[in-house]
Amino acid sequence: MSAGASATEEALLSKLRSGDQAAFAALVDRYHGRLVALASTFTNSPAVAEDIAQETWLAVIRGLRGFEGRSTLGTWIFGILVRRARTMAVREARRQPQSAERNGDGIVEWSPGLGRIGLWEGTPLPWDLEDPAAIYQSHEALEVVRTALDGLSVAQRQVVLLRDVEGLTADDVCNILELSGTNQRVLLHRGRARIRRALDQYMRDGARPPSRAMANAPPRKRADHGTEA
Repeated sequence: MSAGASATEEALLSKLRSGDQAAFAALVDRYHGRLVALASTFTNSPAVAEDIAQETWLAVIRGLRGFEGRSTLGTWIFGILVRRARTMAVREARRQPQSAERNGDGIVEWSPGLGRIGLWEGTPLPWDLEDPAAIYQSHEALEVVRTALDGLSVAQRQVVLLRDVEGLTADDVCNILELSGTNQRVLLHRGRARIRRALDQYMRDGARPPSRAMANAPPRKRADHGTEA
């Protein structure tokens, strides 16, 4: 076990390897929802995302005795999920190509070497809150964040989830997603910028980005109520 692994994790691994069902149930309770969330970045099907998570747990059970502790247990589990997801959802992922410079809503993203293209035109207005952390206590603001997160490209959402939600290091994310350090930084910058943009717009005028379901819904036909005189 590496120096990065805590004594608590060592004790947990010992229980897991001995077949302690309560320890494994606690591990599943801790990670399953988070695994499904990450799996959902590889597929639009909730059923497939759940299957990916289940396959991950099977691989965890089979691989526990061979786990050498070169990373934390959580990082190892997320790495397994990404490999399973790529195998199970590769066809669906290929049907949704993403532009490197322009996302689906036409916003030009920032790229290295292009100066201020894609960056803020001006300094964002400060949020009118005595305590900025209070914004995260608002249910509506959290919905804005969730919706903005759902609207990111697949690669951006994966990086933001692992870095900012799961708290993994840049090196771990690069290893899990097989990214270069530069690519990881660009994806994280773009993802964070879009979420910040959505929150800034919400705080300015209460505007909320459309949900994914609304964005994908077919346009409603407008009824013709006109009559001839």
